[in-house]
Amino acid sequence: MNLARLQCIHCGTDFEPSALLYRCRECGDLLDVVYDFPDTDAEQLKHTWRQRRASLAPADVSGVWRYRELIPFYDDVSNIVTYPEGNTPLLEAPESARYVGLNRLQVKHQGYNPTGSFKDNGMTTGVTQAVAVGARAVACASTGNTSASMGAYAARAGLLGVVLIPEGQVAFGKLSQALDYGALTLQIQGDFDTALRLVTEVAPEIGMYILNSINPFRLEGQKTIAVEMLDQRDWQVPDRVVVPGGNLGNSSSLGKGFEELYELGFIDRMPHLTIIQAEGAAPLYKTVTSDHPDKLVTVHAKTLATAIKIGQPVSWKKAMRAMDWTDGWVTQVSEQEIADAKAVIGRDGIGCEPASATTVAGLRKLLVEGTDEPLDPDEDVVVLLTGHVLKDPDYTVRYHLGELYADYVVETTITEKSDHLRSTYANRPIEVPADRDTIVEVIQQHLSHGS
Repeated sequence: MNLARLQCIHCGTDFEPSALLYRCRECGDLLDVVYDFPDTDAEQLKHTWRQRRASLAPADVSGVWRYRELIPFYDDVSNIVTYPEGNTPLLEAPESARYVGLNRLQVKHQGYNPTGSFKDNGMTTGVTQAVAVGARAVACASTGNTSASMGAYAARAGLLGVVLIPEGQVAFGKLSQALDYGALTLQIQGDFDTALRLVTEVAPEIGMYILNSINPFRLEGQKTIAVEMLDQRDWQVPDRVVVPGGNLGNSSSLGKGFEELYELGFIDRMPHLTIIQAEGAAPLYKTVTSDHPDKLVTVHAKTLATAIKIGQPVSWKKAMRAMDWTDGWVTQVSEQEIADAKAVIGRDGIGCEPASATTVAGLRKLLVEGTDEPLDPDEDVVVLLTGHVLKDPDYTVRYHLGELYADYVVETTITEKSDHLRSTYANRPIEVPADRDTIVEVIQQHLSHGS
């Protein structure tokens, strides 16, 4: 379509959209996908998007590609890789509103995506681009949700999915998805940040396409969460949108989405974007409140909310930009605050994974305590729940049984067994050291065998 190009967020250098780049060749900073949008009739497009809801065409059924005029980087709509994704509900949450201290609260629940998290919105665009550039394999580091989503979309596209996960730090509900979808799952001795470093080192040598949030095409899909949310609200802009903060791709993409909608005339004001992090994994909060907010304060992440257990978020500069665009803010909440907020969300009949509950916990902190950025009880607020409650059921059960601890170790063993079932199509995870050469060797073996 010749409308898209890659552009450095720092020095503004442009690159061809087909370039296998995740950082600028000139200065090393992150990249955006930017467009030369044609003259846009916002009201006509809103009408078109509504009409597509009645269509059975795959691109129209998708809650991402339905809004494809805002992501025009593809060559042919018939080549997109869709599940479909999106179409996630916008729900009233009266119990959570009372708990927080607001008169009304809405939740946009991304856990109702095909693989149970917001990652699907980005993976459909990321994998579509992977196919377009001729990748044989796609790769990611993951605390769970990214690996689940990438595994599914890679399978749909006929690509090998390669996942690096921190050993013992991924909830079984998420790990089971990556294994079932056929992804080559490598458990490394290290945390998420180690896994991401290894992925970025290994991928260029093997020719794999990286699908972490460092990939700007993945974030293009995630920005449509903002579009769909506003469509569901009949284009009434909320006062505030609240999101969990992990690797910060989601807050970055939402900020970009709101900015583009504003510049193109779809909305006449921007909602405040508020990012909530866990206290033990709050590098963005520590950065913003430091004496040098232009330099990331990294941490050794520690939280039971494993989806946001990230100490060196790759998209932190884009998240800072999003807060600047929207006059937003970031704060942190404790493990106890997350656990209690999660239980309250459940009382609304909604449920979510632990990381999602940071949003409600953060709102309560801001409103009740009046810290950082006080809220008004009459504010019109939407919170983003990023993952399904069944992503980490162990956390939920332990909380309600009174057996949840900030630190604990579980050993699972079979005490009795009989009538063994063959694992005919087993996809066993492989434990590997955090060593670049070993990882390259294992992946190349699988590629050579056509696995």
